[in-house]
Amino acid sequence: MLTKQDKEQFRSTIFRHLDGIATTTTAYSLHKNGVLEYLLNNKKSSVKNLSKTFNANEGYLNVGLRVLSSQGWLNMHINNTDNTVHYETNTKSKKAFKLVPIYEDSVKLLNYSVKFPEEGIGADAFNALEKVFTKYEQNFGLLEIKHGTIEYQILKHIEGVIAAPIIVLLGLNGFFHKYFMEASFRAQEYHKDPESFKKILDFLAHLGWFSKKKDTYQFTDKGLFFAKRASAYGVTISYLPTFITLDDLIFGNPLVLKTKSPDEKEKHVDREMNVWGSGGAHTTYFKVIDAIIIELFNKPIEDQPKGILDMGCGNGAFIQHVFDVIEFKTLRGKMLDEHPLLLVGADFNQAALKVTRANLIKADIWAKVIWGNIGRPDILAKDLKEDYNIDLKDLLNVRTFLDHNRIWEAPKQITDHLSESTGAYSYEGKRIHNNLVENSLLEHLQKWKPYVERFGLLIIELHTIDPKLTANNLGKIAATAYDATHGYSDQFILEVDVFNKVAVKAGLHPDPNYFTTFPNNELTTVSINLLKGH
Repeated sequence: MLTKQDKEQFRSTIFRHLDGIATTTTAYSLHKNGVLEYLLNNKKSSVKNLSKTFNANEGYLNVGLRVLSSQGWLNMHINNTDNTVHYETNTKSKKAFKLVPIYEDSVKLLNYSVKFPEEGIGADAFNALEKVFTKYEQNFGLLEIKHGTIEYQILKHIEGVIAAPIIVLLGLNGFFHKYFMEASFRAQEYHKDPESFKKILDFLAHLGWFSKKKDTYQFTDKGLFFAKRASAYGVTISYLPTFITLDDLIFGNPLVLKTKSPDEKEKHVDREMNVWGSGGAHTTYFKVIDAIIIELFNKPIEDQPKGILDMGCGNGAFIQHVFDVIEFKTLRGKMLDEHPLLLVGADFNQAALKVTRANLIKADIWAKVIWGNIGRPDILAKDLKEDYNIDLKDLLNVRTFLDHNRIWEAPKQITDHLSESTGAYSYEGKRIHNNLVENSLLEHLQKWKPYVERFGLLIIELHTIDPKLTANNLGKIAATAYDATHGYSDQFILEVDVFNKVAVKAGLHPDPNYFTTFPNNELTTVSINLLKGH
């Protein structure tokens, strides 16, 4: 039986593993291209100077350097008044940068790991894994591996790079099925190459996840803890196509992962894995969303929305979930014959619309599924009215982790607003002034204001935090991974207080009765908001 302290320690390991995916790839790319040595020699430099010196793409270079700041290896100095960012070495820089070459084998391993979902673990991958396993078991030659040391931090990073893609593959393929988690098993029961697969099981046994007797394995309590949380790795691992391309993104072609149309398969992320991973994480947030939905649809019928629009409907799972909550847990659910619920799923991606339609038909849920662009609510409103006689203003608008992932639009009006954000933002490799990011969000929310004033905009949103906070709380949050995955893929996550101030400026006020943050302290990386006009 695991103690509370055990669980806290294992959660910390998960966060450090996620740090590792972002940090190893970033640090090794910056090391290979001479940036880290330059910083050690010069102590301090602007990101603009570094981009010129190394012919780098300033936006993605800034993201990478901020990642290292979040790990405590650099100090970031941002001045939003004159739009400058400087990075300065600190007491940890020399030792950390000296150890970065140790990442080489694990970073190269990711070129195999990225193919696991489609190709499985082939002979070449097993050989590469075995090489890294052997070095890991010898701690990569590191000596001072005590909690709180840079050596400990780096070893956990490498552990994450090795273990996380394997955990996700096993999770996706059903290995963490109840049968395997409760019974003892042998490698040949699961893999056509049992001798190679045993090497993976032995590595996980080395981590303490399995006990082993002869050729038989069984999950330990520690192993069960990680197996049940396999999806926690899914979102970060889904961005491996981005992480293995950092040399190009930072120092080469910043458009290497761009697709030509929204219907082309994404190159920067494994979307299926991303959806699987986010599904596990969303359970906690949906409990809060459920409580809000129940309260809204228990009001007198004249005060209720006529229905719900899910912008960025993905595979339709959220619509199904919301419908079930309303049908079975609200007063509205008892009067659906007299007051039918208008359900609308909108998405920019035609493939997502196709999947949503199929899933909703299978679930016997009546809904309209249409193309929509989060940046053009006016077109969406027009299409809904003309094609279905539905007024967008009559619906509760909901979305999950979408507003920061809108296509970048430079603000039409430049205000004298001074950003308070410490974020690193980029579009196609170019660094974007934080003031512009907030002005762009302001105009984005102002577009939605006429349509959500009455019933509100119910959103789950992702946030960044100051890298100094992240560095002082390693093992407590996944902020480093979030900043890397979103920064390298042109997404715009702002601090929660900054986001809310922009929303208020747009005339959309967070309802204090429903505002919730995770975690509920200065380390907030996720918020739930019901934004309404006054």
